This record gives sequence, structure tokens and C-alpha cells, in this order.
Amino acid sequence: MEITLDLIKELRNKTGAGINDCKKALIEAEGKIEKAVEVLRKKGAAMAVKRADKVANEGAIKSKISDDKTSGAIIEVNCETDFVSKGDEFQKFAENIAKTALEIDSDDTEKYYHLRLITD
Repeated sequence: MEITLDLIKELRNKTGAGINDCKKALIEAEGKIEKAVEVLRKKGAAMAVKRADKVANEGAIKSKISDDKTSGAIIEVNCETDFVSKGDEFQKFAENIAKTALEIDSDDTEKYYHLRLITD
């Protein structure tokens, strides 16, 4: 079976996998979408095992202080690469977590592990 761009696009839309991964999975699955999905799942599980020992030693530390200067919050968000940590999206994400931590206004540190993330 010929692996067409439409077939690759269909698999990509279904799984969110990269174009090359979709193409390789379709080739291995002889053009069958459901079989290709299974190929991608197995590959994803194998990649997860490989990534399990990765260390998230990059990131950002953010702080927020209330307008009346009576309370504050300091947070740390980690990631694997400095490329990600310096990105605008990651920085905004970290800022939003700090903002949420300040809004919670609690001494209960357990509460901070269950933050409602703000993604303006």
C-alpha cells in the first residue's frame, strides 16, 4: 500500500505524533491506521522508559508579593533543558504558578501541590 500524505495526516491528527514517526509507523503497519496507532503506542512506551532516568535540573524560580506587601510566594518549576526554561511559554507558565500560589494564601504546603493552574 502506498503511504500518502493524507494517510500520514490522518494518523498525525489521531495521535499527535510527529510526521516522520507517523510515516515510519504506517510503513511498518503496511498502511493500516489502527495498527500504526499501536506501533506508535509501543514506541511511546519504549521512549518513556528511556526518559525515566532524565533529570529535570533546569527551570525557573519565581516569586510574587501581595500588593499590601504582607504575603508572598516563591515557587520552582523544573524542566530538562535550558532551551525550554528560557522560552516565553515556560516563563509565563512559571509566573502563573507563582501568581496562583500567592492567591491561595495558605500556610498549608500540601495545598501548593494541587494548584489550579492559570493559563491566561
